[in-house]
Amino acid sequence: MSSETTNKDILRGGQFLVKETKCEDIFTLEDLNEEQKMMRESTKEFVDRELWAHWERFEKKDYAYTEECMRKAGELGLLSVAVPESYGGMGMGFVSTMLVCDYISGATGSFSTAFGAHTGIGTMPITLYGTEEQKQKYVPKLASGEWFGAYCLTEPGAGSDANSGKTKAVLSEDGKYYSITGQKMWISNAGFCNMFIVFARIEDDKYITGFIVENDPENGITLGDEEKKLGIHSSSTRQVFFNETKVPVENMLSERGNGFKIAMNALNVGRIKLAAACLEAQRRIVTEAAKYANERIQFKTPIINFGAIKAKIADMATNAYVDESACYRAAKNIEDRIAIREADGNSHQEAELKGVEEYAIECSILKVAVSEHVQHTTDEGIQVFGGMGFSADTPMESAWRDARISRIYEGTNEINRMLAVGMLVKKAMKGHVDLLGPATAVGEELMGIPSFDTPDFSELFAEEKDLLARLKKVFLMVAGSAVQKFGPDLEEHQMLLMSAADILIQIYLVESTILRTEKNAKRFGEEAQAAQIAMSKLYLYRAVDIINQKGKEAIVSFAEGDEQRMMLMGLKRFTKYTNQPNVVALRTQIADKVAADNGYTFD
Repeated sequence: MSSETTNKDILRGGQFLVKETKCEDIFTLEDLNEEQKMMRESTKEFVDRELWAHWERFEKKDYAYTEECMRKAGELGLLSVAVPESYGGMGMGFVSTMLVCDYISGATGSFSTAFGAHTGIGTMPITLYGTEEQKQKYVPKLASGEWFGAYCLTEPGAGSDANSGKTKAVLSEDGKYYSITGQKMWISNAGFCNMFIVFARIEDDKYITGFIVENDPENGITLGDEEKKLGIHSSSTRQVFFNETKVPVENMLSERGNGFKIAMNALNVGRIKLAAACLEAQRRIVTEAAKYANERIQFKTPIINFGAIKAKIADMATNAYVDESACYRAAKNIEDRIAIREADGNSHQEAELKGVEEYAIECSILKVAVSEHVQHTTDEGIQVFGGMGFSADTPMESAWRDARISRIYEGTNEINRMLAVGMLVKKAMKGHVDLLGPATAVGEELMGIPSFDTPDFSELFAEEKDLLARLKKVFLMVAGSAVQKFGPDLEEHQMLLMSAADILIQIYLVESTILRTEKNAKRFGEEAQAAQIAMSKLYLYRAVDIINQKGKEAIVSFAEGDEQRMMLMGLKRFTKYTNQPNVVALRTQIADKVAADNGYTFD
């Protein structure tokens, strides 16, 4: 297939909202090739042997063991999956890098954080923005695990407002080096890293600049004590102080003033990788909860037989399945977009940067959704275990604590919600996504007489797809009216943006799940996908409730009089089922499948 044809077939970022996607055009976990399956199995073997079997060590702040496991991961090549072959890496595609990030992250948040900080923000800025000399000097060491990297962006006064950092870089009189002075905090891997990516401001520049700084205590670098944290106990997290630290001018990363751009693009990749890093944790929690519920006898029966437990198991498994579906759909979109750009003559660096940037909306959606689902899943995991779940002697308690950080780093979920809608509106203004046409059509539909015909819903997911199309109209109605009312001032109305974001998130998750299941039902048969079909229908039911709530919240907050009444009637029309699903039956079907398999087996 030519790049031109492929380019037409692949939706641009955000276009899922206004264009129909066929199930054959999305990638699913069931599409992994043999090489990817082998990579997944070797990763799981490493995790079971080195991490899961010793999860207690990570809870006892055994930082040395985290470092030891990172070195072992390096020896197995697991740190080099995303690194081009020319710099000592495996040079595998974006889906494969997601896959390793996914399956290596399920046993403990401590190792997951160390791995993500090193392979992502600790290495990637150099591979994507470094000069050839910088890449040859540093990347092979980082890819092998000989060296470890860390990323110094956050400061006491610069968190979500990343460009407001006070760290200074002053050029020496002879022009040979910069002298960096400042304080960084919450620096993952600080305790054992060999190199920092440091962001500092030169003179009174509008934007910060990136630097590669080797960790030499004799060069004005000191570390604070290990932070006392709610979770990720064995992830080394320290403050880093730079006091006139000399950095050669050739260690500037990219151009002067390009640091903010580097930081933002690194976060785009970090967001989808963070979502991936929350997947295997959910699978393992579902499996542990199912095993416990199958074995735990109360009132002379395994507790898995009780409806209250079945509901929890079903919802937990459904979240994991939905999140997988959305993550790997987006990952393959990114991989394909990178391939298109490379075929068109872009360098690998440029292709990857632009490929990920294209799907920045989806990256933010996934970061929010999956980090919140993993928190809910760990919470329900504790509940299934009862008193034992609250005990530090079982891994549920640590999983719950480790999950909490995922809603904060890589940009808080509040920031990412606003970004998702804000970026979509900007894309529309640039003409990259046609929101105006469909939004206008929805407005005209609201003024017209609704059809009372009963559609043919005999095919699998026919009704669900019809409802999904109408859910997209809810977003277009709400967001279109808000943009019309507030224009460029919309970004100041954060509560409205948050409501619109929640609608957008649910649409992407629902569509990804239905398309994955439809694709697999066509090739494996509906009977083989019975539980997956049930999960797709259950999640849609839950999503409709969320969209109803958030849509109403937005409408009654910015519309008045006849406009409000018309939009509320539209909301009711667009979220109406023709045939309501039997939610109890769906949950029972899903839970019975998980119970019979004694765990999560949908990946």
